[in-house]
Amino acid sequence: MAKEVKVGVLGATGTVGQRFIVLLSTHPYFKIQALGASSRSAGQTYLAATKWKQPVPVPQVVREMIVKECKAEEFSECDLVFSGLDSDVAGDIEKAFRAAELCVFSNASNYRRDPLCPLIVPLVNTSHLSIIPHQQSVQSPPLKKGFIVTNANCSTTGIAIPLKAIEVAFGPLETVMVTTMQAISGAGYPGVPSLDILDNVVPLIGGEEEKIEWELSKILGDVNTSNDAFVLRSQSDSPLNVSAACNRVPVLDGHLECVSFSLKNKDKKPTVEEIKTALRAFKCEAQLAGCPSAPEQAVYVHDEPDRPQPRLDRYFQNGAGCNVGRLRPCPVLDFKFVVLSNNVSIGAATSSIINAEYAVHKGVVA
Repeated sequence: MAKEVKVGVLGATGTVGQRFIVLLSTHPYFKIQALGASSRSAGQTYLAATKWKQPVPVPQVVREMIVKECKAEEFSECDLVFSGLDSDVAGDIEKAFRAAELCVFSNASNYRRDPLCPLIVPLVNTSHLSIIPHQQSVQSPPLKKGFIVTNANCSTTGIAIPLKAIEVAFGPLETVMVTTMQAISGAGYPGVPSLDILDNVVPLIGGEEEKIEWELSKILGDVNTSNDAFVLRSQSDSPLNVSAACNRVPVLDGHLECVSFSLKNKDKKPTVEEIKTALRAFKCEAQLAGCPSAPEQAVYVHDEPDRPQPRLDRYFQNGAGCNVGRLRPCPVLDFKFVVLSNNVSIGAATSSIINAEYAVHKGVVA
């Protein structure tokens, strides 16, 4: 087991921050050292400052902890910090923490498109951590410890995992089409007004389709041989075409996504059973490294014809993997399937935590 690692949580009173706290409170070696929130909350105990919305009580380890402002000097004793900040404030704060030689694992969207910041789904592309030394070297002044790593948008994460498993087994994908049915918790708290979502489906989530279409290109891309730039799939020898349609549905947690895809290699198309076998066999680096928050199976394949379903399957493996079902031929592309991922777990805090576990394992966190 790794030595104790002291961690901080930024945006600790928000719903993502709360989820970080639930997961970190029982972590085998990450120990919560500091909590940060807005100036309105700073100076209060965590119990007094937060409007708790998790299905378990506030962990004892943080109940009486004094909330700090999100200033780097308040987190100097931390080895790394997790950011659950809203995107409207995350950019400058995370940049300041990096400049103060702190390792930042962010759930916010601000640096996902940054040309030097890894955008990592921990069950897919932890190898992209190799760009961090270059990210550090180009800062002014150059950094020895500080960096920023982001995890992906929740709906991107759910499809990236099975698509990666398919590419590992059968070569590059050519086209992906996805229609999402996304839970209301993905909108944060207080979220979508009840009069908009009850007895309804909202066929628009602002910016979500563009996120999926762009993020997959980076996640399923690579880092160049010099480890100083990303090679997006849109710029590669095997460009990936992605089209997304996103919908908000009246489900609390769990994003369900219907995916159709075609493979670049047209000479030897796999069978449905061969794809199922490949999905079940897929192992990622975080699993092989023994990261404690990684699932036993990255992709669980259902044989039942009506699964996965959010209410039944979202907490399987603590929501750390994804669930695939209804894999079958597609009359337009090659194949199609349904995937479920827990948007508040692997789609958010759990991803950041596994990213940090793997970075500790690889010695990226000094």
